[in-house]
Amino acid sequence: MFKPVSSKVNFPELEERIIRFWKERRIFQRSVEERRDRPLFSFYDGPPTANGVPGIHHVLARVFKDIIPRYKTMKGYCSPRKAGWDTHGLPVELEVERELGLTSKAQIEEYGIARFNDRCRESVFRYVAEWQRMVERVGHWIDMDDPYITLKNEYIESAWWMLKQLWDRGLMYQGYRVTPHCPRCGTSLSSHEVSQGYRDDADDPSVYVKFRIDLARPKARVLFGSLGLDIHKPSYLLAWTTTPWTLPGNTALAVAAEANYAVVAQGGEYIIMAEALLKAAGLGEAPVVARVLGGELVGVEYEPLFDPFRYGTRVERFIPGSPTPVLQPPVEGLRYPVIAADFVSLDEGTGIVHTAPSFGEVDFEAGREQGLYFVRDYVNLQGNIEGGYPFAGKFVKEADPLIVADLGSRGLLHRSGRIVHTYPFCWRCDTPLLYYAKKSWYLKTTAVKERLVSANLEINWVPEHIKYGRFGDWLENNVDWALSRERYWGTPLNIWQCSACGHRQAVGSLEELRSQPGLSGVEEPLDLHRPFVDRITFHCPQCGGTMYREPEVLDAWFDSGAMPVAQWHYPFENQEAFHREFPADYICEAVDQTRGWFYSLHAEAVLLFGQPCFLNCICLGHIVDAKGEKMSKSRGNVIDPWTVLNRQGADALRWYLITSVPAGNVIRFSVDLVDEALRKFLLTLWNVYSFFVTYANIDRFDPASAAPPPELAELDRWLLSELNQLVAEVTREMDAYNPTEAGRRIEGFVGLLSNWYVRRSRRRFWKSENDADKLAAYTTLYQCLVTLAKLLAPLTPFVAEEIYQNLVRSAFPQAEESVHLTDFPTPDLSLVDEALGQDVRLAMRLSSLGRAARSKAGIKIRQPLARAYVRVRSSREWEGLQRVKSQVVDEINVKDLVLIEPGRLDDMLNDPALTVVEEAGYHLALETEITPELAAEGLARELVHRLQTMRRSAGFDIADYIYTYYQGDEGLKKVIREFADYIKQETLSRELVEAAAEGAYWEKHRLHGGEIELGVRRVSG
Repeated sequence: MFKPVSSKVNFPELEERIIRFWKERRIFQRSVEERRDRPLFSFYDGPPTANGVPGIHHVLARVFKDIIPRYKTMKGYCSPRKAGWDTHGLPVELEVERELGLTSKAQIEEYGIARFNDRCRESVFRYVAEWQRMVERVGHWIDMDDPYITLKNEYIESAWWMLKQLWDRGLMYQGYRVTPHCPRCGTSLSSHEVSQGYRDDADDPSVYVKFRIDLARPKARVLFGSLGLDIHKPSYLLAWTTTPWTLPGNTALAVAAEANYAVVAQGGEYIIMAEALLKAAGLGEAPVVARVLGGELVGVEYEPLFDPFRYGTRVERFIPGSPTPVLQPPVEGLRYPVIAADFVSLDEGTGIVHTAPSFGEVDFEAGREQGLYFVRDYVNLQGNIEGGYPFAGKFVKEADPLIVADLGSRGLLHRSGRIVHTYPFCWRCDTPLLYYAKKSWYLKTTAVKERLVSANLEINWVPEHIKYGRFGDWLENNVDWALSRERYWGTPLNIWQCSACGHRQAVGSLEELRSQPGLSGVEEPLDLHRPFVDRITFHCPQCGGTMYREPEVLDAWFDSGAMPVAQWHYPFENQEAFHREFPADYICEAVDQTRGWFYSLHAEAVLLFGQPCFLNCICLGHIVDAKGEKMSKSRGNVIDPWTVLNRQGADALRWYLITSVPAGNVIRFSVDLVDEALRKFLLTLWNVYSFFVTYANIDRFDPASAAPPPELAELDRWLLSELNQLVAEVTREMDAYNPTEAGRRIEGFVGLLSNWYVRRSRRRFWKSENDADKLAAYTTLYQCLVTLAKLLAPLTPFVAEEIYQNLVRSAFPQAEESVHLTDFPTPDLSLVDEALGQDVRLAMRLSSLGRAARSKAGIKIRQPLARAYVRVRSSREWEGLQRVKSQVVDEINVKDLVLIEPGRLDDMLNDPALTVVEEAGYHLALETEITPELAAEGLARELVHRLQTMRRSAGFDIADYIYTYYQGDEGLKKVIREFADYIKQETLSRELVEAAAEGAYWEKHRLHGGEIELGVRRVSG
């Protein structure tokens, strides 16, 4: 006997019970241990930071991380899964700053780096218990007892080893370059961090600025003379900018050499700009008095908007080709040049580009090539303007309107407005980024660009367009990785520099560090974080001076990308484990990680080992609310995962996340959508399972002792054919890392199972007088449910376990203790009958047309009709229909099904006695005349329906025999007597008694104008 199953199931309670079973029996651990001698399937876990509670988007990733290793385990692989915690980086620091009320790096240092980092260390584990609880509750099997942790000395030492390898190969350098800088966080960002913070709604000034030409200089005099212009008239070059705060750093104006520029006369002065953009600049009506090519403007000099020497700002100048500028003494009559540059666009602005080498990567490169002046340090690293400027002390964005007003007061402002455009913000704190020319440490990823690109082609991306699109494009446009951060809580940079001779040395291990001459400052117990590592010094091997550590820490993305190596403390131990699992067979995160964790893994693996870090990657889309809006606390649309887990359960949540959209697409999420998935799939499956157990227990069906049925009905053969096709399809989709389509195929099959097989077979389970046929039905449905449990085990692990435990373990105690310890099903293709499948699909289509015709005619399905006529699309279909004709006849409740002969269709369409429906070339015509005999049979069916409902209302068990009593309308009583055998068989009535009876459950019904009272009483004993 199987454990009784109620149709009213509480999935959350069921799942909590299954979790206890897994833990008690160590099912996850055994799924790995018992397959140690099998081929390895390796998985890398992208490490989260546990300084915040997990959300729905974290559940999404956990589900997809869980599915594939479960599946591969059942396919015969050994798949260990090691969890990890990301513990370093600015997000952690910012959280602690908020808690402590600190707003600057100076305040952190006043508070104390050691105390601050202690708070950071504490914060990253604040919600570990919540994370562990969530991971367990959603059924994600991963080893959280022995995780890798990025703050551990062993992890840091492996990261140092990696950096030392890159240092020795010349792939690590300190460069003086323009880097995106967050003034709030006080540090540079890498290019892949910048890509995560772009916003399309940045509201900035749109300013057209006039730069006065010095007509006393030879180049301008000659040019104006050749153009016949008045050299005594004030003349200006017009440039456009959205960052007025950079104008004090302007040292050149760039033009396109081959573009056409116009000299227009307006208000007693000349203005020069690109002719094609005159209208956009508000000069479309101004008279053009001369035209000139951009190349002819090169060398013209103009007056600075703000003379840096006057305001006490440090000024340097590039020696052409030199990597860094040199200090310049004050210059009287300072003038800046017009230069030609290929970055000048005629798509917007004026065709003349304001160039400030202190701010902007192309500007900096132009400065080096052209030997431009370089205005240094008038904006500090906090984004505040310094020096003697009238707007000094202001944050740059606050200074914008003051600068614009100052220019206007001096007649240097042509027009001013606002523009909404795309601009990068810090992805951590939402501060607008500033581009600074400063020193930073880099990994020379551009040196291996070709291998980065080719290694990407070896990766199976799901969805595939990521390979050539978002990720591939990123690699094609690769720039060197800005690695260092001027912060506190992170893996310290492992470079020491001599204070005397400048010699630098990378340290690749603790053993190497401890072997340095004159080592000092090492404290025990050793902590490789700031400020302790800052105190470690040793003697310079070149001059004997003192070597001090460079103060920066590493980009935290380097930490997370180091996990394949550092999780094993490679190469210092676990060398075999590292080489066995590298590269990973599978990783999975959301699409934003293409320029985050995915990139850092890929770049570090290619730099170090020349090969990809992972072979298969599912790239998930983001979760939004049901209206398509991003979830945020301010909108009030954030959903706590526990709301769903406690109400609908993990399997319902998993099923929705898996099947709602293909991987990579945006997922709309709401509790109602999970409810729909619960009803549409899980409850349908559960009802089939409950139906089977209920009737199998009534008939004492025992799969362990039941002999194979001598013959299967056509319906059974069809179901087994569909089942084995399903196994093949699910296997194919799961092998292709497409659990979404696999789940959808299963859902479609369960719909057929419930709405066709079980409904068509219901009489076979309940009333069949043929024991062999009943056994065939039980055997077929049992095999189907057990196979479904195994197919579903990676996707909905809880309900799969529940079905397996009841149907398999109860009957076969020697079977594997858990469905997750079994092998994944393999299809028996000899049972696949494609022709039968086509025939049954035709029967379903025609049955649907028949029901539509009844609805059109207003005739209930319980009312039998004489016949239906069908027109199919080929003789092959008509022959196949003969095979399943009885199913259609029974489904649409007619006595016969007749082929519409060619040429008779038009006659039938016009026959008022027929109701005709059509779909996709199929026609069905329903004869709607109801004879007295058909009406009586319809009444008998309606009476059976009412009695069945009364059985349930009276609380009878499904197998209870009853006595049925009736009294009332003579016509209805006559129908009962005429169809007595049919009514008794359908309702399990021992007798139909025309009398009143005490102790019976009674109801009054009105049918076809007559009233009848019906009573039912359970047969005792």
